[in-house]
This record gives sequence, structure tokens and C-alpha cells, in this order.
Amino acid sequence: MKVRELVEILGEFEPDLEVELAIVCPVEQPDDRVAVDRYPIEIVIPYDDEDEDVLWFVGGEEADVDAFSVAMGIGSDDGQG
Repeated sequence: MKVRELVEILGEFEPDLEVELAIVCPVEQPDDRVAVDRYPIEIVIPYDDEDEDVLWFVGGEEADVDAFSVAMGIGSDDGQG
């Protein structure tokens, strides 16, 4: 998805509406229930992919996001991200 497409989509909603990151869990069998993990978006960073520049929306368990932030050099390990 391109930023312009995302901006267009988001423009259709109230500005105070919360945005979450929803990850659909893999389904093993056709009759398995679909599960979705929901996370707040904690970090938005550009990422230089080999083929193109992309924008990452990062969310997850707080400790994992903090560790990611420190590993990427975009925050500290004090939980501030």
C-alpha cells in the first residue's frame, strides 16, 4: 500500500479514531477458526528495503517493541520507544 492510498483511506474516518495493527494468525486447516492479534501502533519508521523504500508500522508486546526500538537504534530501553 502506498502512503497516498493510506492517507486517502484514513481521511474517511474521524481523526480521533484509534488505529491498530491487526495480524491474522495462520490457519492450519480449512475448518480452523481465524484468530487475529491486535496491537497499538507504537512506532512508524522508514525502512530501506533492497528493492524499495517502505514505511513500517511497528506494534507488539511492549517488551518486544522496546527491544526492537533499542536494536534499531531509535529509542532507549527505558520504555519510551
